[in-house]
Amino acid sequence: MVPVKDWPHAPVHRIGSSGVYMVTGATLYKNHLFTTEEKLSLLENSLLSLSKQYHWQLEAWAVFVNHYHCVVRSEPDAAPLDNFLHHLHSDSARKLNSLDDSAARRVWYNFWETKLTFERSYLARLNYVHQNAVKHDLVMVANQYPWCSAGWFERTAPLSAVKTIYSFKIDNLKIYDNY
Repeated sequence: MVPVKDWPHAPVHRIGSSGVYMVTGATLYKNHLFTTEEKLSLLENSLLSLSKQYHWQLEAWAVFVNHYHCVVRSEPDAAPLDNFLHHLHSDSARKLNSLDDSAARRVWYNFWETKLTFERSYLARLNYVHQNAVKHDLVMVANQYPWCSAGWFERTAPLSAVKTIYSFKIDNLKIYDNY
């Protein structure tokens, strides 16, 4: 029997409907499309509202001009993750294209997901997503970036949890983030 080969030009999505995942979504050709406060808020608000609709708990998120990252945990009645992400992409693209008067423009390229099954990997990726605006030199301190969860996390989590998650090193994580 010949082994099945993965298609080399797009990630294979092996998504179940339960678990914890880190997701990265990217715009087509890394185009900077979410370039204003209004557009970044549009993407963040879509992510927040659709995660609730599809019963995926957002644990960390960050949205940028040409990509986003999030860590999501399925609730017991969660819809399949790819349904949620496809809806997020189509909804945010439609709204963005309406703002830009570009109805036929393709906005999203794809998304990549990693199922997080080890606690240390999970905690490091939470920190990575919270700190991503700092990594991209947008702010000096993560909680200063309005379109990510770092400020919310620091306000709502116990100080011990914040210190624990922020103590995890992120420089050796293998996450494609060349934006």
